[in-house]
Amino acid sequence: MMIAIIDYGMGNLRSVQKAFEYLGYDAKVTDDTAEMEAADKLVLPGVGAFGDAIKTIRDKGIDKVIYRAAGDKKPFLGICLGMQMIFDKSYEYGEFDGLGLIKGEIKLLPDNVKKPHIGWNNLNIKMRSPLFDGLPESPYVYFVHSYYLETDAPVVSATTYYGKEIQVAVQKDNIFALQFHPEKSGDVGLQILKNFGGA
Repeated sequence: MMIAIIDYGMGNLRSVQKAFEYLGYDAKVTDDTAEMEAADKLVLPGVGAFGDAIKTIRDKGIDKVIYRAAGDKKPFLGICLGMQMIFDKSYEYGEFDGLGLIKGEIKLLPDNVKKPHIGWNNLNIKMRSPLFDGLPESPYVYFVHSYYLETDAPVVSATTYYGKEIQVAVQKDNIFALQFHPEKSGDVGLQILKNFGGA
């Protein structure tokens, strides 16, 4: 089994790859759409600006790979910016259309909180998800973000509290997405990645 970690020029891809390799999975960082198509599972990581990232993904034809993966029910994991891009729209430095795989919008964190949201915060698990198997109750994970998801679709698997309750994990069929960084979240994050590898 091979996990393709999508390289579109943004994000700490090597740390995600190292975490999967530590768990014994064959994980390859690639910008080759043929290799993505051939992989058993896809991971879309990312840090950086939404507008630049989504443009690069479309320019490289990676959006078509992601749409096919969704249609074929191939397991897909979006992390941080990779999570945000699967929704309809982002308001980060403008207004940009996302991939629209799930209904929702990406908005700036509330005025009453420090931005970016950096550090450890606990998850309030809302939905039974294969990714959360074996986790302690109210597990702590690591965040780095200034924008967050708002959706009323029945897909939210976990929230956290940062000025208000914010949505930080979703699942719809074969699509999983996390606002936090599992590769930086210690044993909890490794368990989540292990669960995705076995999903």
